[in-house]
Amino acid sequence: MGEPRTPYKVVVWSTGTVGRHAIKGIDAHPDLELVGVWVSNPAKDGKDAGELAELGRELGVLATTDSQALLDLRPDAIVHTAMTDDRVFEAIEDLIGFLEAGVNVTSSGPVLLQWPEHILPPELQERIDKAGERTGASLHVNGIDPGFANDVLPLVLTSLSQRIDEVRVMEICDYSTYYQPVVMGDLFGFGRPMDEPGFLWSPGILSMAWGSVVRQIAAGLGIVLDEPLTEEVDRRPAERDTASVSGDVKAGTMGAVRFQVIGKVAGVPRVVVEHITRTDPAQVPEWPSPPEGDGCYRVVIKGEPFMQCDFVHHGEHGDHNVSGMIVTAQRIVNAVPAVVESRGGLVTALDLPLVTGKGLVSTT
Repeated sequence: MGEPRTPYKVVVWSTGTVGRHAIKGIDAHPDLELVGVWVSNPAKDGKDAGELAELGRELGVLATTDSQALLDLRPDAIVHTAMTDDRVFEAIEDLIGFLEAGVNVTSSGPVLLQWPEHILPPELQERIDKAGERTGASLHVNGIDPGFANDVLPLVLTSLSQRIDEVRVMEICDYSTYYQPVVMGDLFGFGRPMDEPGFLWSPGILSMAWGSVVRQIAAGLGIVLDEPLTEEVDRRPAERDTASVSGDVKAGTMGAVRFQVIGKVAGVPRVVVEHITRTDPAQVPEWPSPPEGDGCYRVVIKGEPFMQCDFVHHGEHGDHNVSGMIVTAQRIVNAVPAVVESRGGLVTALDLPLVTGKGLVSTT
């Protein structure tokens, strides 16, 4: 660490549903300068970043498929937004490569790196730590869920507690407007026969994907959980045909799911992550629903006092899935200065100082 350097030179790695918002966020941030953009699609090679981000103007930064050319720019940080859900270990190799090149990284995945204890093979953790120690580069993986909605937000709320019996972090959302066919089809199994469950419902996968949430909250509270974590899944068929941007969901195919990953202490649930995911807001009305709109993140802290916080977001045009991509991007964009100035290696939300929207207040 040394004196803060601004603006920090940043490369955006991928321009999909999250990456194009990251470009917008970096362009708007007074302490960040976009110097490069990586794309996997040859059709995007050579296109201006402003066009890819749909800014309506050019930024003078051309996208490229040449990863080495971007590393040769010696950026201060890479904002990595590439899809990782279907290539977890390949993505980890990419991230380690950035650290070995001496480049700090904020990334939206793989989400297990939010808190990799009991999930990441020890040899991979060691490689990340050694790369960071050798080059001084830091890696921070975050977003909204896993991320802010179930690390910083609940842990800050617990600062108001006198006694904590259980911390429950929830996502309650309608995914019908969420465009991510791989996630919706292959991982969740939405729109597929009930006897053909998605990848997420195989034993142990939920703990790999969201166990980081449960264990990081536990670490923040200073408790040690029973291992392994407990998984519970309740899948329900759609009652009617429903339109979805990732593929329509026919009646009788999987249309909704409720799952929990439960961290217990001496057999008693103490930290729980719960997702209630629908493809039609009217599905399974007996399950919890958001207070308004199509989705929310909810934190429930049982104890003294009882506390519940509903975090609702939506874009300028009303869609919560678009704003979900924005808040995911902004969490890792706004964290760049803190991550660059951090110690080398993997840094978690517990390691970082308070990250704010400094410099982003509108002047018009």
